[in-house]
Amino acid sequence: MPAQQPGSISRPTSATAEGLRLFFNAHGIRDVECIFPDISGYPRGKLMPAASFLAGAELRICQAIPMQAVTGEYSYNPVFPDSDPDVRMLPDYRTVSLAPWSSVPRVVAIHDCMEFNGEFCQFAPRSVLKKVLAKYEQLGLTPVVAPEIEFYLTTANADPAQPLQAPAVRGGRTEVGQSAFSLNMLNELAPFWDEFRDACQTLGIRTDTWIHEAGPTQYEINLMHGDAVEVADQAFLFKYAAREIALKHGLNAVFLAKPFAGRPGSSMHVHISVMDTQGNNVFSLADGKDSEAFRNFIAGLQTYGPELMLMFAPNVNSYRRYVSGTQAPTNLQWGYENRTTGLRVPSSGAAARRIENRVAGADANPYLTLAASLAAGLQGLQNQLSPSEAVVGNGYDHAQTLPRSMESAMLTMQNSANARALFGDAFVTGYCAVKELEYQSFLNEITPWERRFLLPQV
Repeated sequence: MPAQQPGSISRPTSATAEGLRLFFNAHGIRDVECIFPDISGYPRGKLMPAASFLAGAELRICQAIPMQAVTGEYSYNPVFPDSDPDVRMLPDYRTVSLAPWSSVPRVVAIHDCMEFNGEFCQFAPRSVLKKVLAKYEQLGLTPVVAPEIEFYLTTANADPAQPLQAPAVRGGRTEVGQSAFSLNMLNELAPFWDEFRDACQTLGIRTDTWIHEAGPTQYEINLMHGDAVEVADQAFLFKYAAREIALKHGLNAVFLAKPFAGRPGSSMHVHISVMDTQGNNVFSLADGKDSEAFRNFIAGLQTYGPELMLMFAPNVNSYRRYVSGTQAPTNLQWGYENRTTGLRVPSSGAAARRIENRVAGADANPYLTLAASLAAGLQGLQNQLSPSEAVVGNGYDHAQTLPRSMESAMLTMQNSANARALFGDAFVTGYCAVKELEYQSFLNEITPWERRFLLPQV
């Protein structure tokens, strides 16, 4: 599909049946990618003929699919019934847009996974986030969020046993790194960036700033703040589009938390504020000072965050980012304008006062990262918890209180009464069962480190 020209209409102007029909006819749409994020934030679903989608044809999928492991395996025990029943896929028509990666006229639509009794599928990440937001709505509160997403562009990697490689840029060389905020380096690989920017516009992804990060061909794109589900949808589509368009240019868009040894990891920092029914930021008092609610929210993140670490750092590779000298947080201390702490409070006016959760990696599922952050903060609000004192100085001088491995995080969440109270027994049990599958699969691999050091000496 050709890139959309600036000003062209890439999304329906109305989510009504007639608005969709007119949009489909105007673009000659042939089929629809009916997708949802699975537990890893990966797009899964079905391809449906456009006519069937417009007619409202029922779409179903196995209940286990949202909880599919990255290895392709499923954990049917102890949560999923042996029969593996279907759930319904219901489209969110507000997400319909042209699919910029497709070679034929096609649209993409994000769906919710729903049980036949009308309830959200408790294993679907979009459902998990919506359930947390419902608790805010009951209190007359609305979270406002904005993620910062980092990733690398690498050459194609046909052999997973070989390290990733940075691509050649203008002049024929590869980058050496340490080019943070370089506009020259940001101008490299222009054919990819031109198409990717057009794709973001087509998909309705509201990007803010684009920067070159410290690693070779490592970048950070900030999304505009907004409604938590809408922003999570945009982050989900952002990663999908980046991968698809990178492949078209012979590249890989890599969202691993630590894809290179000895180079910076990739994070997904999340900025959070909370509004009341009048649109006032509850983190600020009328005189512009910090509110008690602000402190309560921080305390909630500090109290419950370590028990939800598996939602911020869901993979074995995630924990390679939290090592000495990587600039990734090792605790949930907080401070004003302090990037050595897990929770940073950026300098801002009262209306924009927010908390930046710096723990999650780029590999984290944006829906679950937001759900965990917002659920922990809300518990702090409701229970009127008190945070530690703000750190002045180096946050790394404080104890490392976050789990340091996937196994530790998994066991912590599995045994956490707080996690189960926040997200339900079924989700926590099912989520940890999937992560156990993935962890056991990893343990069956022998790494180069073991061959390099253990083979000749033990």
